[in-house]
Amino acid sequence: MKLLGRVALAFALLGGLVAFAVGLVTTASVIGRAIILRPIPGDVEITQLGIGLAISLCLPWCQFRCANIMVDFFTQRAPLAVTRRLDAVGMVMLAVMYSLLSWRTSIGALSVKEAFEATMILDLPMWWSYASLAPGLAFAAVIAVLQAYWLAIGRAADGSESTASDDLHGAAS
Repeated sequence: MKLLGRVALAFALLGGLVAFAVGLVTTASVIGRAIILRPIPGDVEITQLGIGLAISLCLPWCQFRCANIMVDFFTQRAPLAVTRRLDAVGMVMLAVMYSLLSWRTSIGALSVKEAFEATMILDLPMWWSYASLAPGLAFAAVIAVLQAYWLAIGRAADGSESTASDDLHGAAS
């Protein structure tokens, strides 16, 4: 589990660096537009590609930390075993969603590559954008599957034998 967490953290740190770089490009473009009346060509394209990549790279860490929005109004007083089973079902649903998104973005990348689509200003291949989303989505799916398994066998989402009564729900509050 430690290795999984380290890899998820590395993904998130890389995503943070990408978001920071996009912020620098945006700032430089705005300053250039204000001072010398010339923005960075393709700044919007860079922002769109970069932020999509940053978000997909941060998803595995979010999943690993069980930091998704959780509505537990109806299960607050339910026994731990019941909430863990319901959480396992939720993790399976997330894994299916991440898997479908990863699969479809991969297929989309191949389709866009075959069509030779490119961005309008910088002429960057559009398939890069699609392909960059798949690894983060696929890794988040793997994490969700493991968490579903651990919850289904009565463990905490991190695989430990924790018996904390708040389990996932305490982390989200």
